[in-house]
Amino acid sequence: MKQPILAGAAQMRAAGPLPRAATRDAGMAHHTVTTADLRRAAWTSSLGSALEYYDFALYSLAAALVFGPLFFPHQSPSIALISSFGTYFLGFAVRPVGGILFGMMGDRYGRKMVLLITVTLMGGASTAIGLIPTYQSIGIWAPVLLIVLRLLQGLGAGAEQAGAAVLMTEYAPKGQRGFYAALPFLGIQIGTVVAAVVYFGLLFHVRDVLDSWMWRLPFLLSSLILVVALYMRVKLKESPAFAEIEEEERAQSQSLAEVVRESWKTILLGMGLRMAENGGSSIYQVLAVSYSVNVVGMRNATGALSLLCAAIVGAFVVPAAGMLSDRFGRIKVYRAFAILQLVAAIPVWYTLSLGYLPLTILALSIALGCATWGMFGTQGALLPEMFGSRHRYLGVSMTREISAVLSGGLAPLVGSVIIAMVSSHYADAARPGLISWLPLALYVMLLACMTIVATLFAPEPRDRDLLDRRDLINS
Repeated sequence: MKQPILAGAAQMRAAGPLPRAATRDAGMAHHTVTTADLRRAAWTSSLGSALEYYDFALYSLAAALVFGPLFFPHQSPSIALISSFGTYFLGFAVRPVGGILFGMMGDRYGRKMVLLITVTLMGGASTAIGLIPTYQSIGIWAPVLLIVLRLLQGLGAGAEQAGAAVLMTEYAPKGQRGFYAALPFLGIQIGTVVAAVVYFGLLFHVRDVLDSWMWRLPFLLSSLILVVALYMRVKLKESPAFAEIEEEERAQSQSLAEVVRESWKTILLGMGLRMAENGGSSIYQVLAVSYSVNVVGMRNATGALSLLCAAIVGAFVVPAAGMLSDRFGRIKVYRAFAILQLVAAIPVWYTLSLGYLPLTILALSIALGCATWGMFGTQGALLPEMFGSRHRYLGVSMTREISAVLSGGLAPLVGSVIIAMVSSHYADAARPGLISWLPLALYVMLLACMTIVATLFAPEPRDRDLLDRRDLINS
């Protein structure tokens, strides 16, 4: 028998008759969510996140290991790596556009419709990357096509994770939002594990990936995840909170200018919270892999294996972080993981510079699997609870994607420039860029400090009323 989950129903009955406004504030009690509905929402959100982060991890690994010689062969190795990470950054640069466009659509027409569009854009673009001819075949058009598809990928990703977080926060029963909103973020580990396994197998068994078509196979596999995600999302019900908002209020959903005017403090605060999390994610998934392989001199498969192990650790940390935030509060738990990232930065990067595989795996498991993805698991419910009901999707999307450009998108690019500068300064050394571990660690510490400061100004949003129109900071 399917058991209904009522958001706040018991509290409403105990309080007796409520005026219209109060009834609407607790109005999700009119929209029952069965356990089957909750499971379907969790699975479909996780699969979308899996596709996004499969694409993310796949592109990051390819940018670090193969895109340079395949699409920028006429440049020196250092410049080719910077160019490769430049295309990686462009995907982040366009994400705010996707976040704003689809965020406004999600607040007016519903979470489900937008999530169908975003997953199609991401999966279609990623699959198409596996079909692009290389520079050797079509010259300059090869990197041009790569850039176009990366931009489409970024547009779709711009509202995917925000939509998944909003959907699950609005679906989850009160008191358990942290746990349920963290479940879609398990898709990050699923996607990262699949991408790492595919690339590890590819690099381990194929002697010269660059001279074969096998580098395309991981991108073509995106189509399989896309088909399953689309099938599940078609059957998904709209979120209870969005369904409760009256039709005339949806039609009066706020414009971009109104949201910026009313929510700029919340957006800036959310961006500060994401500096360590999103910047750390990009640094450790992209830059640390490139540093280990191209600077330290470890085998190509090392990066994929290290990411695989970190993702397995993260698969346990993410839901645990959500549960901890339900018990102790979002801000306290988030701050604790940011502090862990701060104090671990120098030991982790020094360990990476040693080039010893077991220690490299341990270092990434702590820095990425625990600290970074611990913040991510806490963030699932944290950001949606900070925004009011009429602009929640747009507010979360803007916060996530603008910060993604400033932290996640720039981090590998800044890091590769640091490595190039250090390498040129120590050009006569056996490993010219090896000492760059120190400035890279300091960069991670800077991002962590920004997030810790942001937590000192953030109000605790745990279990707030999701139908309140106002942002938490204005309540």
